[in-house]
Amino acid sequence: MTAARISDDEIAGMSDEERRELIRRLQPPPERVLPRPEVVKVHRRVRLALMVGGCIALIPWIVYLGFSLPTEYYARHWSMAWIGYDILLVLMMATTAYLGWKRRVMLVLPAFATGILLLVDAWFDIVTAGAGDIWMSVGTAVLGEIPLAGLQISGAIMLLRFLVLAHPLHDPAISPFRTRLPF
Repeated sequence: MTAARISDDEIAGMSDEERRELIRRLQPPPERVLPRPEVVKVHRRVRLALMVGGCIALIPWIVYLGFSLPTEYYARHWSMAWIGYDILLVLMMATTAYLGWKRRVMLVLPAFATGILLLVDAWFDIVTAGAGDIWMSVGTAVLGEIPLAGLQISGAIMLLRFLVLAHPLHDPAISPFRTRLPF
């Protein structure tokens, strides 16, 4: 079998659609790169069932907590809970910084998670603050945690959007936020 050769000039002369078609033809067959369909089907069903079931179960649980929890509560291991949370936050921030420094695509995951952790930290700092600490909690949330969370989350979304748009098989007629999973 003789391989056909395409020159750089021929590639430069191709339309976007012709390039996408060439890339489609050069891609390895789906069975070599995608998980087996039966595995995907089981994972998808389990994940969807767990998320829908979790949503349904949490609604009455939230109502129950709203009526049953005391307004004040003494928590055991309070300092351990906050220190552990802050250690997790530092690890996620360090991972985000390292992957950003190394320019790795996996940055998307810890950047998004760091942003969410920062929002949760701001929320609990404010709602658990004593009367004398409330303004300090609000100030650190408004001036530090929330803006940093916004940067982390928006940066992760921006990178994900770029990855979708830059993919050679992306259809430019479809918004990156409406692009379907390949499996």
